[in-house]
Amino acid sequence: MEQRANIKFCFKLGKSATDTFEMIQTVYGSEAMSRKNIFKWYARFRDGRESIEDDPRPGASSTDRVEENVHKVTEILRNDRCASTRLIEELTGIPKTTVQSILTENLGKKKICCRFVPHFLTDDQKDCRVEHCRDMKRSTARDPDFMSCIVTGDETWCFQYEPLTKRQSSEWKHPESPRPKKLRMQKSRVKTLLTVFIDSKGIIHKEFTPEGQMVNADYYLGVLSRLWAKIVRDRPEYRNQGTWCLLHDNAPTHKSKIVCDFLAQKSIVVLQHPLLVIS
Repeated sequence: MEQRANIKFCFKLGKSATDTFEMIQTVYGSEAMSRKNIFKWYARFRDGRESIEDDPRPGASSTDRVEENVHKVTEILRNDRCASTRLIEELTGIPKTTVQSILTENLGKKKICCRFVPHFLTDDQKDCRVEHCRDMKRSTARDPDFMSCIVTGDETWCFQYEPLTKRQSSEWKHPESPRPKKLRMQKSRVKTLLTVFIDSKGIIHKEFTPEGQMVNADYYLGVLSRLWAKIVRDRPEYRNQGTWCLLHDNAPTHKSKIVCDFLAQKSIVVLQHPLLVIS
């Protein structure tokens, strides 16, 4: 500020910009303003400027985070918790940096990603699964090798789509708020049903359902027959009766009479599976 005042003084005396630069260099030495800045301020004074203060900087002012703006941001989040700071800026006209400050400092929020879960379960369904897990633990306590002799299988859809990224599904929340959840299922033009059976050693049998084939009792019976052939060939330790257990869900196809008869004929022990839907 002192050097700017001296530049203005030299200008009022009629000195040239070069003479002013040399005098500033002589007086202030290594702390002198650069030639570019001296000439810039000299040009400003020549254009009629009187103030030696800096020009007001564009951007957020101290009044941007007033209660009115905080209320605007709160209302937008109430309608759309996934709103980005850029979208809020476009809707309210509040600078993006100020929106970020309102969200994190005034509202105490932070944006986190959804945690994907396979199903939304009721409290009764969760209690049923807890009891089932306790039964499994008791069986394991009686026989340490119990878990390693379970063959479990299920069907799943294989989709051809680009899943929503975590960044795209993130929401603003308070630290004490529960983490948002989102199902993985999305619409897809292409989907194929995969049936797979595994044990502690890896995959035993897998197959894709032919296009147009309905998964009924007859089809699932054929899947189990092919599974049995694979077990006899690839898992010789499971050939004897009671050496392994089958765990699959309670789908009507899995509980059909012809399937149950086949499992009984092969002396395959079927473990109880908790229901997904409890009426």
